[in-house]
Amino acid sequence: MSTQLRTRPVFIVGAPRSGTTLLRSVLDAHPHIACPTWETGLFDRMVLQRGVRHTVTLATPDRGDVFQRVGRVWKRIGRAPRFTLAPLPVGGPHTIALEIRQAGRTTDRLTIRDVLVGDVWIAGGQSNMQGHGRRVFAAKPHPLVRAFYMDDQWRVARDPIHNLDACVDQVHLDLNGGVRIVPKTTHGVGPAVAFAQEMRRLTGVPQGVIACAHGGTSMRQWDPARRDEGGKSLYGASYRRLQTNGGHVAGVIWYQGESDANATDAPQYTERMKKIIAAFRRDAGDPRLPFALVQLARVTSFDDATGSHWNAVQFQQLQLQQRLPRVAVVPAVDLTLDDPIHIAGASMERLGRRLANAMHALRTGRGPLPILPGRHRVRTDSGTGQAILEIPFHNVAGRLVSGSRPTGFRVSGNSAVTVVDVRLVGVTAHVLLSAKPLHVTGAKIQYGRGADPYCNITDEADRALPVFGPILIG
Repeated sequence: MSTQLRTRPVFIVGAPRSGTTLLRSVLDAHPHIACPTWETGLFDRMVLQRGVRHTVTLATPDRGDVFQRVGRVWKRIGRAPRFTLAPLPVGGPHTIALEIRQAGRTTDRLTIRDVLVGDVWIAGGQSNMQGHGRRVFAAKPHPLVRAFYMDDQWRVARDPIHNLDACVDQVHLDLNGGVRIVPKTTHGVGPAVAFAQEMRRLTGVPQGVIACAHGGTSMRQWDPARRDEGGKSLYGASYRRLQTNGGHVAGVIWYQGESDANATDAPQYTERMKKIIAAFRRDAGDPRLPFALVQLARVTSFDDATGSHWNAVQFQQLQLQQRLPRVAVVPAVDLTLDDPIHIAGASMERLGRRLANAMHALRTGRGPLPILPGRHRVRTDSGTGQAILEIPFHNVAGRLVSGSRPTGFRVSGNSAVTVVDVRLVGVTAHVLLSAKPLHVTGAKIQYGRGADPYCNITDEADRALPVFGPILIG
């Protein structure tokens, strides 16, 4: 960052006055970082959210007029300590030059270079958002897709963007026993980079991701009531990073829930998730902020008892799309793994595209939202007399397909009833059962039952069926 300062002001984009204290506490905790890095919430190589006015708070006793160079002309844009940047065209790169003038004399200057204007996203949750896929499958970086890494620096986005070994916020050290996490050199791919690259393709504008995830964390640890703890809490750290970058984003992508798949926390998942969504919308100043979350994939190390809690979280996640406005739930149950619980690097690009398609549909209304099951009906097979469940699905792109024999449906609640076969007809799954309609009393249908099911049904746009159920047949 090129900076020429006399009184060393602190510029914070869109932050309340208390944000100055947050940045100063970070600087005090990390004296090895050069001071000019922390003198501004405007960063070289940053992405600013388009379509909003960016307000800057200047923490200095200086009360002069603030000028910004627009093209070749200096334009007065306000007076310190609080002013609004002159609008920048979508795209870039731009150079932001600011001066403070008193009595016709320039007292302070600040120049920020290589700034893009486009869409900015928060990427939050736990390890699958943080990224544990094999790096050999990492997406090739794109110069118009950038990330605000955990060292509070903007750079071109390349996995891993959650560089916890250089994190600024204390919470990430506290969660690791007070020491920095040592990254694996072979792993670190998450869905956020692929998501942002697909969003750039869909929108044609630059993209930025604010990395906020931390592996192994629960909804209790993400409690937004701890916001005012700043960098000492997960939500507080995310809020600080949001405010430092202008306080405005286009939306949130989220992958979390593995740590809540237990008897104590699973029943509270929905209410806790509602609080998280409401908090991000409040703190980003947008009550309709779109929120795309990943439905838990699968895990190979859980027993059947734990699998029921896993399914409970998955089903609650699915219902959020039906209960809350501007929320999309992206299925991932069909994706491959690199270890017992983490989605493979080879599948992260697919997940990133699915998240992008869901977010694009939320924001523009173009394209279908993630697939949802409709109300099934029971009919009798004319040849055998056996029951057939016809389960229609909404938001299907094209038709339902599978790479081989369609599978993933199971029956519970009646040991005499099993799934014999599944046929896909357009947007409907025809599930042939082993019993006649009169004999299916108490039976329930489920897709993706257990912690490690094999599910292979998608639509023609590679969007998977969600885990759902158990639902009483009939």
